[in-house]
Amino acid sequence: MESMLEALADLPLLKIAAGWLLLVNLQTFTAFWFDKRAALRGFWRTSEANLLMGAFLGGTPGAFLARRVFRHKTRKQPFVSRLKTIAFLQIMAIGGAMGWYAAGILQV
Repeated sequence: MESMLEALADLPLLKIAAGWLLLVNLQTFTAFWFDKRAALRGFWRTSEANLLMGAFLGGTPGAFLARRVFRHKTRKQPFVSRLKTIAFLQIMAIGGAMGWYAAGILQV
């Protein structure tokens, strides 16, 4: 376990974040696919809370892509407004982080 932590310590923060975002977006996209498939077959569904949690953890692009590709959860309220709120807050957080980085407050 320690060697894994040491290896992570050697990786720049941006590489770790990029890896995380890749994995969480893949998971979120897959969760939407499973839910759409279950909806068509009448099987057990993935909860909206779990789909939104994937987006909240960084999988917003995967969620929006899956909605478009699978035509799933495109009109369901309040799901759509909650997903858009998550996306808005993430955009604001990224903008704030970029501002802090430009001002020298945040160092990567």
